[in-house]
Amino acid sequence: MKKHLLASLLLSSFTLFGCSSVETPNLEQFTHFSGGKVAGDASSLYWMTEKLTRVSTAADYVTMGDNGWFQSDYRWDEGELRELIRKGEQVDTKQELVPFQIHIRFNKDGEAVYQQYRVNRKVLPLQHEQLERYKTEANDVVASVKAQSRNSQSLIQGYWNGQSFETCKGKAFSTLEFNQTLPKFIIERLSSVDSYVAFVGKQSRNKAMVDELLMLNDDDFDCVPRPALLAE
Repeated sequence: MKKHLLASLLLSSFTLFGCSSVETPNLEQFTHFSGGKVAGDASSLYWMTEKLTRVSTAADYVTMGDNGWFQSDYRWDEGELRELIRKGEQVDTKQELVPFQIHIRFNKDGEAVYQQYRVNRKVLPLQHEQLERYKTEANDVVASVKAQSRNSQSLIQGYWNGQSFETCKGKAFSTLEFNQTLPKFIIERLSSVDSYVAFVGKQSRNKAMVDELLMLNDDDFDCVPRPALLAE
């Protein structure tokens, strides 16, 4: 439908202006990247978008075992982090999982001009150390994705049935090759149980290569979409 619409617009322009050339502005160029990493009990899925050659937005989805999970959405302007939203669950003083949400806006000098931190429906203050940590985590997403992209790596999610792997985008591979040493119980699970798999790796014609396994779950686990909290 988009192709037909574009063709109609081009035809209309030609009809209106005859044979004279029409100057059109350059379209904003966006490039999308993805990645992830494992650090201790935390498994992270990353996404990033560049406008021309500068980071524009990024997002993460992080699971922390029994300590909860969260997803974040980040926005930059002229190379500076300007806004972030994070939602998830974290452990409270009673060692119970409770919902939390953070929303921060920064000015061009990196100062937090708006901040809201809610934990289990209570509004709490954010300390300077916390604000700086969120900035660091946002920049770590960008640094990790860029480094992996230079190695032709990206985030790949999909389902393995013991014989073939199908990505969440519907691309099928007859081989799932692991370039890391896996614990025996994971190897046994992959050989006997249909599973959702998320990893950092590469794709070739008939093979998906796993450089770092990020998540392994039952096959009824839904593929994780890129968080879009700032658009809500």
